[in-house]
Amino acid sequence: MSSLRTVPPSEWRPFFDRMSKALRQGTRAEIEVASPEFGDQVMAEWMPMIGVTYDSNDDLLDVALERADHLVYHPTEIAVEEGADGVRSIAVTASDGTRNFVRLKDPLQLPRG
Repeated sequence: MSSLRTVPPSEWRPFFDRMSKALRQGTRAEIEVASPEFGDQVMAEWMPMIGVTYDSNDDLLDVALERADHLVYHPTEIAVEEGADGVRSIAVTASDGTRNFVRLKDPLQLPRG
């Protein structure tokens, strides 16, 4: 059984630092964007994930994939779906109302923070 947890803004950087450290070669992610203007679009399908970072200076979440980066400017809310087996997905809402979903093909266990 999994649960959805909102990550407070003060924890964004350390959370994604832990997540990037836990990534292993072959971790794959799918990114879907739900925009009020353009509807739902899959931006990346099961591409190898290199890392994910939050830059508080630029107020930017960067999801680095093997052949592309997915940038979310000015996130207002970040929620994580977690189960006993680890992180399964991340939902990021941007200031313009766009919702970004990063789904992991296999759950990712994070090191203790």
